Amino acid sequence: MTSHTEAFTLAVPVNATDHVLGPDNARVTLVEYGDFQCPNCGQAYPAVKLLLKRFEHRVRFVFRHFPLTDVHAHAELAAESAEAAGAQHKFWPMYALLFEHQHELKLKDLRRYAAQLELDLERFDYELGDQVYRQRVNEHIDGARRSGVRQTPTFFLNGAVTDVSFGLEHLYQAVEKALAG
Repeated sequence: MTSHTEAFTLAVPVNATDHVLGPDNARVTLVEYGDFQCPNCGQAYPAVKLLLKRFEHRVRFVFRHFPLTDVHAHAELAAESAEAAGAQHKFWPMYALLFEHQHELKLKDLRRYAAQLELDLERFDYELGDQVYRQRVNEHIDGARRSGVRQTPTFFLNGAVTDVSFGLEHLYQAVEKALAG
């Protein structure tokens, strides 16, 4: 979880290549840099889900990849599988499956999720095998580093880092404050 309090800002603005939930004209944009194998991200997942439900139609949520490959052996491939699913218009269902089954992220598991989502498995296998989405994941990592991200999850609220090291209630309060302002 983000524990630093320095004022980091989002280096890469939300753009057309991002996976977005919520309206484009929302007053609040929340960007998470996360890792599908990270336990803290796994804990944040249901809280973010509740936050989006609570502030429905008023918050735009973006998920970007920051796989911590030195400690999470399957995080990078999981990120690439989410992108491969996204290419078949199933990013968010794959995102959910990856967080809901965080301890099952080996290739055979990713294929099982792809089949469950009725993805074109031949295309999915090819794209993962050929690392078609490795560059996109690396671009997210580069943007995260330029934004000062060092750990996951890291949240940016309207472009400014929001410290969630003491719990996600602070994130809720920050969203409420931004909506009221």
